[in-house]
Amino acid sequence: MGQSITIEGTGAASNARVRLIAAILVGVIGPEVFIVQPGFVQGLVQNLGFDDQSAGYAASIEVWGITATTLVMTFFSHRFNWRKVITGSLLLVAVANALCIGVHSRELFVALRFVAGAGAGSLISLSFTTVGLTENPDRNFGYLIMWVLLYGAVVLYLMPAAYAFSGMTGVLAFFAAFPLVALPFVKLLPAGGEAAATVEVDAVDLPALLKALALLAMFAYFVAQGVAWAYLFLIGTAGGLTEQQVATGLTLSQVAGVAGALLPAIAGHRFGRWRPLTIGIAGGAFCLVFLSGRFQFLPFTLWVCLYNFFWNMTHPFLLGSMASFDRRGRVVVLAVAAQMSGLALGPALAASVIAPGQYASVNYIAIAMFALSWVCILPPVLIQQQRARSRQLGWGAS
Repeated sequence: MGQSITIEGTGAASNARVRLIAAILVGVIGPEVFIVQPGFVQGLVQNLGFDDQSAGYAASIEVWGITATTLVMTFFSHRFNWRKVITGSLLLVAVANALCIGVHSRELFVALRFVAGAGAGSLISLSFTTVGLTENPDRNFGYLIMWVLLYGAVVLYLMPAAYAFSGMTGVLAFFAAFPLVALPFVKLLPAGGEAAATVEVDAVDLPALLKALALLAMFAYFVAQGVAWAYLFLIGTAGGLTEQQVATGLTLSQVAGVAGALLPAIAGHRFGRWRPLTIGIAGGAFCLVFLSGRFQFLPFTLWVCLYNFFWNMTHPFLLGSMASFDRRGRVVVLAVAAQMSGLALGPALAASVIAPGQYASVNYIAIAMFALSWVCILPPVLIQQQRARSRQLGWGAS
């Protein structure tokens, strides 16, 4: 009897590990364009004749496509077979990117970017939700963000060489081919949320107002990221750096981001969440103060590395917090929608205030949104911590 229990437990752990690996692969493919958005925006300007503003709007349109499907999945994911949705979405992203090759109409190109984003949205929503329903979401979100960043580091570094060799064609061909890699792994993913659900140990059911504050914090934080991230490449070149210098700096920043994501992957939430969230949000805002004007390569690289470190330290703690605010995983699904809505609004908001070659206003907006995020996230995090501790002590709080 004891032996069979051990084998069963080992099998369950093995299945959970395989499912996590499959979810991480899909979670890397979902934001395959967004995570290298500075290089993609640069490619639109350099190779397809977009100006700064139209490139920002094109990037925003794609993220609005992502947002549209994350919102749909928020309300209807329980009605769909997740494996079928993921399979269809992988094919949709591949086809939309392939069709972008050779398109001469800017309007059609932008429309296809929306379609690609629509496919990516369900990949992001379902992969992130699957990870959020695991036993240790802070740690597992750290692993997911780490692999997304490793992908981004390699691709961002290679993009200038790819543009020089094949223009946008080679880059778009890669974005079309990469989703096909995940097709054999879809069968390892859950068919629905009930099959994936594992209640987080410290999860409590917070009141609706606190959940709303948490979702507003998620939205504001990713508005800030969408504002700043889309224009970092152009901020660097406007500051006097070459394209390859900026690409190298952003690649190194992805490596720094991996280090940031490793912190929650290693520590989980053993040190709480409000302290790392405060440090991460304040640190990101602080870095943006120095990312304007003229640059030398080393200072630019230092600040973008620190910025990405704080971003990717904060992100898993935010997602882990969302997983702890209810015991059914609904807040995680809503948080992914809020995240993508913020990322969609950010580039368009930035594009509406920039002047050619002048990006200080972009950073000011991002800093203000970081501050709003911090103000909104503290109350639910602190109250969740208090209630979880009370329940552990047997005081009956839920």
